[in-house]
Amino acid sequence: MADLAPHLSAFLRDYLPNERHFSRHTVKSYTECFRLLVIYAAEQTGTRPCALKIGHFTVALLIAFLESLEKERNNSVGTRNNRLAAIKAFFRYLEYRVPSCLDLALQVRAIPQKRADKPLVDWLDQNEVQAILDAPDTATVAGLRDRAMLHLCYAAGLRVSELIGLTLDCLTGPQLEAIRVLGKGRRDRELPLWKETKAVLNEWLDVRPPVNNRYLFLNARGRAMSPDGFAYILGQHVTRAAQTVPSLNDKRVTPHVIRHSTAMMILHATGDVRKVSLWLGHADLKSTEAYLRASPAEKLQILEANVPPSIRPGAFPGAKDSLMSLLGGK
Repeated sequence: MADLAPHLSAFLRDYLPNERHFSRHTVKSYTECFRLLVIYAAEQTGTRPCALKIGHFTVALLIAFLESLEKERNNSVGTRNNRLAAIKAFFRYLEYRVPSCLDLALQVRAIPQKRADKPLVDWLDQNEVQAILDAPDTATVAGLRDRAMLHLCYAAGLRVSELIGLTLDCLTGPQLEAIRVLGKGRRDRELPLWKETKAVLNEWLDVRPPVNNRYLFLNARGRAMSPDGFAYILGQHVTRAAQTVPSLNDKRVTPHVIRHSTAMMILHATGDVRKVSLWLGHADLKSTEAYLRASPAEKLQILEANVPPSIRPGAFPGAKDSLMSLLGGK
């Protein structure tokens, strides 16, 4: 059986970014998947990672690896399924390059995803969002940056990868009328901005350090903001906002929860799930239907639009009134 290393290297370094044009975030996720898988396979087979063969990756080993992700690394079912998707993509790649792997590739592609409960999405109400947006200290450069990031993340409903990937070239028009976003699947969308969002962006651009890269938001070292960096900053401001809006103490606020909050805001304002999908950049309307399940307002409209069934008044024959029985009556 063929060596793993050259094919895996070509898959991650050339095929995904150059032929499939996957984003660097997707390539990074796939790379992390195979880093974990190679370590696991090396331990299970007693083989050095560089000496692993494609034939070492049997269906039994792959299923055991997926189980270990849940049990030992405490990964969610969603993460497990994402890792499986990366593995299947690699074996689809091998089908056309290593004919001896065809049978193994067919078996790997038959591994089913694990079914999981689909909980309602978490989201914040208007007061909670406003408290977070007001939390940064605007007397500092970092505070102006944080306020601009939070406002833009909420106004445009951005994924964290979309937010940190923004460059100065993504701002369109002299008055920052809109922002151009490159989303999942390399799908572009252009979104108008509130005047409040334009204002906080302009205040950040006025103090943005003059560095050699074009990223819109920078960390303390003048480089592009990382996903973990933004999540840390958000956590700090949520803690501060919780002092004025205590309900935030009971919620787990992540960058994606801000995106969910944008979706719910648009849904309540328009009542049209298609507009939510357009704003968020979903490829499939099914991804947006989760917000319909989570919105009580949409279900309340259904109740209000229909006449409830009436209840016929009546009494049980022979029933005795407890008070009259006590008084000696019927």
